[in-house]
Amino acid sequence: MSTELLDRAPTLERRYGRPVHAQIEQWLMDEITHGQIATGDRLPGERALAAALRVSRMTLRQALDGLARRGVLVRLPGRSGGAFVAEPKIDCDLTGLAGFTEQMRRAQRRAGAEVLSARTVGADERVAAALRIPVGAAVHELVRVRSADDAPLALERSWLPAEHLADLLDHPLTGSIYDVLTTHYGLAPHTAVEYLESISADAADAVALAVPRGTALMRVERIAHSVAGLPVEFARDVYRADRVRLMVRTAVSSAM
Repeated sequence: MSTELLDRAPTLERRYGRPVHAQIEQWLMDEITHGQIATGDRLPGERALAAALRVSRMTLRQALDGLARRGVLVRLPGRSGGAFVAEPKIDCDLTGLAGFTEQMRRAQRRAGAEVLSARTVGADERVAAALRIPVGAAVHELVRVRSADDAPLALERSWLPAEHLADLLDHPLTGSIYDVLTTHYGLAPHTAVEYLESISADAADAVALAVPRGTALMRVERIAHSVAGLPVEFARDVYRADRVRLMVRTAVSSAM
């Protein structure tokens, strides 16, 4: 693969247009997208790749760093290290209100769930405000690690009003909670407000998701409502940014 990739090195435009490092980044991205370089493949060494492209190693490193920041490459130090093609990220579409299980089905992955905690507690101020219930009212608190093909992807923390879901914790909790809400309670989540925020993994996140402390994560805070407008879930989910890409579809309003 290394020799073939070097033979396909493009002629770069150096006078006009995009910076050279951006052209290299796009070329490598195209090679990966079209299957010329596969997941787990190691790129040629920097010296050989820079020589084939007729650029400095500093320029090449700018391109490799850009791909590493996007999660396309994994760069490992040492004699046996180098730049490796990362496993493609899983797209999770936040446009609709599909739960994790449905998202993984769309991605043709096997969804899994490990229940870390399932208990009924009193709502604190933040949970009470989100669910529009009094502080101290009973809520079911559910903490689960969600996985795709046995690899941990997300840590879900959910609070659901016990008043409307009295025996929720008696149901199986390793599948889709949204299916349980729909089938057993007639409270299918219909709309939601979600906030996205970039965070770093704290100690609990790191252990649950099998990543180093400080790893970049994406947090999604969500309040889901039934078709009648009843808040049925307040959730704070954190996703591994190296494995998941969150997507939102938009449409231009005719009024604009």
